[in-house]
Amino acid sequence: MDTENSTALQLKKKVKPRKRIINFFLSLYDINKFIIRFFKEAFVPPFEFKEIVRQCYEVGVRSFTLISLTGFIVGLIFTKQSRPSLGQFGATSWLPSLVSIAIMRALAPLVTALIAAGKVGSSIGAELGSMRVTEQIDAMEVSGTKPFKFLVCTRVLATTLTIPILATYTALIAILGGYVNVATNEGTSYSTYMQQVFDPLTFVDFTASLIKSIVFGFTIGIVGCYQGYNSTKGTEGVGKAANGAVVTAMFLIFIEEIVIVQISSWFR
Repeated sequence: MDTENSTALQLKKKVKPRKRIINFFLSLYDINKFIIRFFKEAFVPPFEFKEIVRQCYEVGVRSFTLISLTGFIVGLIFTKQSRPSLGQFGATSWLPSLVSIAIMRALAPLVTALIAAGKVGSSIGAELGSMRVTEQIDAMEVSGTKPFKFLVCTRVLATTLTIPILATYTALIAILGGYVNVATNEGTSYSTYMQQVFDPLTFVDFTASLIKSIVFGFTIGIVGCYQGYNSTKGTEGVGKAANGAVVTAMFLIFIEEIVIVQISSWFR
């Protein structure tokens, strides 16, 4: 009996990793299927323009205050922390150029995406998750409407369109925060500061920042919608959908940041 029990335990241990591997590839298949379905339905009429505009308002305007405050603090703190290092080499005059390069190339898109992942991604996951567990999505399907187009496509398009705008705004506010610190310590005029800010920037910097923002926005929208649209297990599933949307989106954003930085470095 002991031998049989030990053999059964060993078989169970072997089966569990296999199930995990199988479930992993099944989830990848479901995600790819979900993304393909989005591209099939998003650009086929009828278009839900009113809902897209409403979602852009939810994503953009509702995040405006938080983005403004965060962007200003990022620019101010980054300038303040960079000053001592440059001061050791007598290169504080390079501070505006350093601030602009760091903000445009990395900080503005990344900070905006992380804030949106936490605020917007969790909101989308929780909203769609609650609609799924309360069977509102099933009711929409029965009534003949297209819940995927109305709920998923509109939100993904809204995040894809709005995050680049928010990232550009974050960059401008962060540069303004840097100006406050530079003007306070060096007395640099606004026109001189702005000239030094935009001199080192190239077309590749602006393009890479825009591409990052678009990719980040799409990632936040598609992850939040996938987690919420496929949530289960009642109210517990709603919490897991919101949490999963934030964690997964942030993880993918960091991976995409690495990949895009590496690709853009080839063109510099």
